[in-house]
Amino acid sequence: MGTQLPDDADGIGAADNRVGTYGSVGDVIQARDVHGGVHLHRAADAFSVVPRQLPRHVRGFVNRRSELARLAEVLATHDDSPGVIVITGTAGVGKTSLALRWAHALQQRFPDGQLYVNLRGYDPDPPVGPEEVLGRFLRAFGVPSRAVPRDMDDRSALYRSIVANKQVLVLLDNAATTRQVRPLLPGAPLSLVVVTSRSRLSGLIAREGAARLQVDLLDDDSAVSLLRAATSSQRRGDEPADLVELARLCARLPLALRIAAERAASRPLEPLTALMADLRDESGLWEALTPEADDEADAVRAVFAWSYRALPSRTAAVFRLVGLHPGDEFGVPAAAALAGADIVRTRQDLDALVGAQLLEHSAPRRYRFHDLLRAYAIDQGRSLEEAGAGEKAVRRMVSWYLHTADEAQRLIAPHDRFVLPGPPPPDTAPLSFTDYDAALLWYRTEASNLVATVRLAARLGLHDQVWQMAAVLRAVYMHQNAFDDWLTVAELGAVSAVEAGDVAAEAEAQDTLGKLHFQAMRLDRAEQHHLRALALRRQLGDRVGEMVSVNALGLLGLRHRRLDAARADFALAADIATELRDERWEALARSNLAEALTDGGEYESASDLLGQLLETFRRLKDRAGEGNALNTLSRALRQAGRIAEARTAIDAALEIAVVDDNQVWRAHWLTELGHVQLAEDRAPDSLEAFQQAAVIHRQLGDRSREALAIDGSGRAYQALERREEAVGFHRIAASVHRGLGDRWNLANALAHLVIALTDLGRLEEADQARLEAANALAQFDDPVAIELRDRLIRTS
Repeated sequence: MGTQLPDDADGIGAADNRVGTYGSVGDVIQARDVHGGVHLHRAADAFSVVPRQLPRHVRGFVNRRSELARLAEVLATHDDSPGVIVITGTAGVGKTSLALRWAHALQQRFPDGQLYVNLRGYDPDPPVGPEEVLGRFLRAFGVPSRAVPRDMDDRSALYRSIVANKQVLVLLDNAATTRQVRPLLPGAPLSLVVVTSRSRLSGLIAREGAARLQVDLLDDDSAVSLLRAATSSQRRGDEPADLVELARLCARLPLALRIAAERAASRPLEPLTALMADLRDESGLWEALTPEADDEADAVRAVFAWSYRALPSRTAAVFRLVGLHPGDEFGVPAAAALAGADIVRTRQDLDALVGAQLLEHSAPRRYRFHDLLRAYAIDQGRSLEEAGAGEKAVRRMVSWYLHTADEAQRLIAPHDRFVLPGPPPPDTAPLSFTDYDAALLWYRTEASNLVATVRLAARLGLHDQVWQMAAVLRAVYMHQNAFDDWLTVAELGAVSAVEAGDVAAEAEAQDTLGKLHFQAMRLDRAEQHHLRALALRRQLGDRVGEMVSVNALGLLGLRHRRLDAARADFALAADIATELRDERWEALARSNLAEALTDGGEYESASDLLGQLLETFRRLKDRAGEGNALNTLSRALRQAGRIAEARTAIDAALEIAVVDDNQVWRAHWLTELGHVQLAEDRAPDSLEAFQQAAVIHRQLGDRSREALAIDGSGRAYQALERREEAVGFHRIAASVHRGLGDRWNLANALAHLVIALTDLGRLEEADQARLEAANALAQFDDPVAIELRDRLIRTS
């Protein structure tokens, strides 16, 4: 079997959530084929989700045959170079309708996915930035949140790598500037990018060789065809000349034509001439008020006003207020919060707005505005609502999102939840959820709206709601690894806590930032925030907060392998929990203490302590606490040579992961199963466990744990006397740990590499690995590290 290191050099780390950036030479995972062989895959190959993001067709699309023919010509000439086409035209001319109609017709030509984003370049609120869009696109391809790089250039590089050999259609809607678009171009010859914009985006034409298609106003025949198609089932006998005149009053813009057609269809007995007289009056008013504006803009506003003033007063008020929603789309309950009305009544009003073509259905019970209509709704609100009515509506909406998110966190992360300081206001009716799946579905549906709401609340100075939202969402973000959203919300929460002048809120915000950076493996920043939180909580005499912060610093000690400091912190946190009679926190701190004891080689003490704690976790129904305790118990028992007991413990942990359908737990605990199976002399089974763990960790984006599983695979190959393969896997693991700056696990992977190289007779390479391992171990002075260093020296 060859030279072996003791099991205490297996390098298994604490139960953290580590993250890094993909893209290095050693970035590979392994998958076992039916013959037991191993294939190594590049990072881009690991993400196999096929995104299907195109919205559904816009109703009322007519003609545009020449434009569709031009688009077909562009597609025919883009075989050997990346295709980019810019569809330009005035607001409301039908750019998005044309792009969507064409994109849906091309889906089979782009089988690897269709991406869509509304860049909101002309929205009243700030546009969507390319960094945020890249994060969305990467996650759409299956890249886990914690694997999404922080830097925009790195995101763009990973995006291009994933799309490089794929046939993907990318629709970038409502772009305002070239700067919004350029980082989103895949640069792959098989993909096609379609951009819609009111601007000409000449930079894309000059530098990227994009083709431009100008979408002009409909001609008279096409405009009349659209009107007839929309009114034919309700109206008969309209004169062609009247339809031509109505089209002229609408400036032959599809958006205005659809609204006018709906108005006409809803009044089938009223002559078209009478309806047009009203519209002429409205047009004359706009021309008088805005003499410098262009004809198309005047026509659009006139049609909006013509349709809007026909609404019942209640529905018109809903139109004005829901225009204040900051997100791309919204649901009925959020609209009800803005309107200050019940859900049934609000849904009736929203459906009436859809019928009037002033709002669009985006999904069942979900709605969205055309950006022109949203701007018009906001403008009408400013003009017609009572002073402060809009701010009151936004406050209701923010409160609704805050307290509904609180209900969601109760089920998504019950043991990590932040408790809001008070109940919902009387005018707030938050949702409640029947189970975990319903709560998680609501969060995923509203994720972007939650961020947009926090941004809006921060701009309006609603500082209490902002920091509370950051605290409430922390538990959800921790479990979902939603790093982009988490960073935005956490930083806004920290600023608002200071602005609110609330020291307790500032401590909570610092704790949130600490947890964010810890989970993202930015440990130095995490330590700064946790130390600040601890200082503030001690200043306040907040013993609960002090306990939480001390435990967090203990976890940082574990990651840095400062074991004495970690043990002291965990012991202090446990003592405070005992003082507070908080049984769950006492068990959690002592479980972490047992992990520190295990890392330091005190296996019997650790296993005795964990045996006592398991009953507490089970009684409290803390499945995560129980599973992590069982995993650590397995490590301690295995290192102590009690292999059968270790197997019982790790099997029980994995049963929890399977029953709870938690892949994070399963992957982490499968790695420990692999080590137990190695100790049982069951190398083939061990190899399978390690490889399953590596694949899941790759899907989850946890590079550190993936590398631990890859290193374990190398040990399994060594046990199978397949030493060349063992060398390859140990080198991969070492490369990842080196890139992450994880000196302890780097030393372990190199120590295993030394064994494989020595057994192959490659002594010079073994000496190089031994020297690097010894240098990595130099900063550690605990007994396990000293023993490993001594063994490396003795085998030289």
